[in-house]
Amino acid sequence: MDAKIKKNVAEQVDSVGQGSKLYRYSQLALLVIAAGAIYPVLYLRQLYQSSMLVGLGIDDMQLGYLYSGLGWALVLSYIPSGWLADRVPAKVLISFSLLGTGALALWYATFPSFRYLLLIFIGFGLTTGLTFWAALLKRLKSLATKEEQGRFFGFLDGGRGLVEATLATLVYKLFTHYTKVEGQTLGEGFQHVIHVYAYLCLTLGLIVAILPSPSAPRQLDEVAQTKRGNLLSDLAMLSKIPELWLMAAIIFCGYHLFVVTYSFSAYLELDGFGFAAAAAAGITTIKLWTRPFGGIGGGWLGDLFTNLRVLTVAIALATLGVIGLVAAPMLKSGVVAAGFVIFVGLMAYAIRGLYWAILDVCNVPVRVTGLAIGIVSVIGYSPDTYVPLLNGWLTQHFGGALGYQLYYSYIAVVGVLGVIAACTLQKRINRRESA
Repeated sequence: MDAKIKKNVAEQVDSVGQGSKLYRYSQLALLVIAAGAIYPVLYLRQLYQSSMLVGLGIDDMQLGYLYSGLGWALVLSYIPSGWLADRVPAKVLISFSLLGTGALALWYATFPSFRYLLLIFIGFGLTTGLTFWAALLKRLKSLATKEEQGRFFGFLDGGRGLVEATLATLVYKLFTHYTKVEGQTLGEGFQHVIHVYAYLCLTLGLIVAILPSPSAPRQLDEVAQTKRGNLLSDLAMLSKIPELWLMAAIIFCGYHLFVVTYSFSAYLELDGFGFAAAAAAGITTIKLWTRPFGGIGGGWLGDLFTNLRVLTVAIALATLGVIGLVAAPMLKSGVVAAGFVIFVGLMAYAIRGLYWAILDVCNVPVRVTGLAIGIVSVIGYSPDTYVPLLNGWLTQHFGGALGYQLYYSYIAVVGVLGVIAACTLQKRINRRESA
């Protein structure tokens, strides 16, 4: 009986994946816009760290605490997020997430005291983790056919990168207008930046809420509910899939190579490189523009050569780029440092566009896809809980370039471990296919 149910579920899932191409790609576009709008306000430090510190009246260590609080909120919400995504329609979760993030951003823009800032960042973790993340990924996986997994996940990250880069460019021009033309302080300019993202999230949240869902074949969310298991038994079953643990390790290491990009703006402002705050923000904005090329290009290459092989190469190249950043202060060349920043960004975005596509080779049952995403996310995104603290401590206790060199050296070591994990997973897949 169980085998018959599984067969029926698989057939229905296939019919969903093979649905109207126009419908599937329009849904992909909606997911891309939502993801591109909701996350930038959380990570404004990658463009405006100096202005952020001035406006909020905090130091590097306090900034690390804020992002560690955000990271813990995200990590603790990932498994409940997967459970929720298996039971609540994605439209409801995504709309709530956008509205909640926009409301928190308006509070953020008032520059409250540090304890309230900590509450805001924890709130950001809940609105983008608990109610958004697993719903987003599960919905995307259900839209793509088996042959489209790489390009769909690549389009998600690359497309959202295009949205983020476009917004970042427009907001950067607004920031420079207020701070350079109108003579406002860096803090006041940063406040305008937050307002743009806050109102955008609120507007999109309302649009998603009132927009009628297009007619389509039966949704995967409904199909997955055909037969539900016990939560503990499902967790036990997933824990016995070695490929899932290796995938978690790959995302853990690959995510380090993405998190490191948050520090690039402050790194370029070191005396040896000679970039002012506005110039550093401009270079990191250019880095954001590599995201569509990294995400979409990585996804396309993944479907061409297999997602895991392209992902392995991207992790290796990103690690080499981080090693270049360790050496850059000795060269005392701002051009070289900027080049490594842009290159690492390109590779990091390719990694992000690919690492969720390898879920397809982990043999996870459809009905617990959301739960599997939650489990992998807890491990894969755990760097959010301590890497910001490590970054803040090293840069505050070791002045100048040395703090960044130590931080980037740690990231490079983790990158090497990521290559090892990816190669191990490839070997397991090769043995399974040969058997």
